[in-house]
Amino acid sequence: MSEEKSLNFIEEIVEADLASGKHETILTRFPPEPNGYLHIGHAKSICLNFGLAKKYGGATNLRFDDTNPVTEDTEYVDSIKEDIKWLLEGTGNGWAQELYASDYFEQLYAFAVDLIEKDLAYVDDSTSEEIAIQKGTPTQPGINNEYRSRTVAENLALFADMRAGKYKDGEKVLRAKIDMASTNMLLRDPIIYRIKHAHHHRTGDKWCIYPMYDFAHGQSDSIEKITHSICTLEFIPHRPMYDWCIEKLGIYPSKQYEFARLNMTYTVMSKRKLLQLVNEGHVTSWDDPRMPTISGMRRRGFTPDSLREFCDKIGIAKRENLIDFSLLEFCVREHLNKIAQRRMVVFDPLKVVITNYELGEENLLSENNPEDENGGERNVPFSKEIYIEREDFMEVAPKKYFRLAPGQMVRLKSAYIIKCDEVVKDEAGNIVQLNCSYIPESKSGSDTSGINVKGTLHWVSVATALPIEVRLYDRLFTEENVGAAEGDFKEYMNKESLQILPIAYGEPSLGEATLQERHQFIRKGYFCLDKESTKDKLVFNRTVTLKDTWAKVNK
Repeated sequence: MSEEKSLNFIEEIVEADLASGKHETILTRFPPEPNGYLHIGHAKSICLNFGLAKKYGGATNLRFDDTNPVTEDTEYVDSIKEDIKWLLEGTGNGWAQELYASDYFEQLYAFAVDLIEKDLAYVDDSTSEEIAIQKGTPTQPGINNEYRSRTVAENLALFADMRAGKYKDGEKVLRAKIDMASTNMLLRDPIIYRIKHAHHHRTGDKWCIYPMYDFAHGQSDSIEKITHSICTLEFIPHRPMYDWCIEKLGIYPSKQYEFARLNMTYTVMSKRKLLQLVNEGHVTSWDDPRMPTISGMRRRGFTPDSLREFCDKIGIAKRENLIDFSLLEFCVREHLNKIAQRRMVVFDPLKVVITNYELGEENLLSENNPEDENGGERNVPFSKEIYIEREDFMEVAPKKYFRLAPGQMVRLKSAYIIKCDEVVKDEAGNIVQLNCSYIPESKSGSDTSGINVKGTLHWVSVATALPIEVRLYDRLFTEENVGAAEGDFKEYMNKESLQILPIAYGEPSLGEATLQERHQFIRKGYFCLDKESTKDKLVFNRTVTLKDTWAKVNK
């Protein structure tokens, strides 16, 4: 957060804790579950946790919540680390320690044994369906089953047998003994350990019992001495369990605080739904540029600066709200406008022959970025034959049409003023070529005050035009609030979210483009090179259009 802004409520809590001497410094954590790729909602949490620690001279741990071996994979671990490094790029920030809940499996088991010895946990043989029924409803209290009265000795022996692998998945669970009549359903003897005979990506087959999130979370925070454990609002009902475990175990009193998660228009944030999109082939991968994942946005050309600015603008709130996707696009445009290299690319070419041009080929200078005084210039080849956009010509033009038309003049970007003298058509009546003449003394930078030209077109020389593939990405859904829409969320997918132009023509300098560079295709939008590019086939992704046209088109 910028220093000029007022403090958000979490910063107020931190400042009060530091001022009172409750903490000498702060330690936060970012605790992703390695069962999918991070999305823009996680970016908000990353910016908050890492930004908070940096602002107040503390540190942040990266701790993977790897307590469910069935859904976790090292691919996700690697992608999460890469995303965080990229998002924090240039900030001088990063995680203090890379940790895993699995680092604490032995300690967490000991904590569970401690609760059993205090008669605060018991082994239950009930099925998941029976447990659900016994828990009751929000308006009716639950009931104590026969297993709740097992002795401490019996529970210790059964829990040891669970660890030893003597039972099948689902045959037994360990539950905290709290209050089956609590108004908080999560306190009605929650399950804290379950049996899963599954290979773990770090511990292998050493364990066949795994702690539940609500048990592992607070204790892991406590082991690391996390001062401010920041979660999203859906964890408010979980906080009493967090506090109960810490209190009963008598361990370091980490505290949980909640803020509103990020909900954004025209997208979904559920990992389950995102995984469904990937598995069912609605998108190509987790890093498909249409996905709201950090890796997808990176591939699409978003910059870490723009995502951090977006998170800064939406702030930290106590209530859920729906953020407009156009705000993210605005932040991206603002940053790309400052850093993107300007290049000319023709999507739908119409050939123009400049009949009186006799110089063969010349190199003309064009600025790389008018917003950057140190951006420099580049050479752009110019010749007798060029391509312009087909939409930039109209045979029968209205009065206020400032592009090319018969008898009308336009300026070619960084080049000359030309006039359309003749329209050439094929036998079917389709326009295939324009014959034009140019004004030699109108070269860019010359004094042309005596010539009234209002339109400027981009172009590329036919002789040196570089064939490229262009992928035009747009919003993945047509419904503003996908989460609240009726029916299957996939019914609202935008069929026009990807349009591919197999061949467009760019100026030759694009042949030297790198994955790290950002480009503005003049009058077209912001683009970046895609990772699927090869030497023989360059692919460029549209990051965002030059202006927000979505609202107008989709009213």
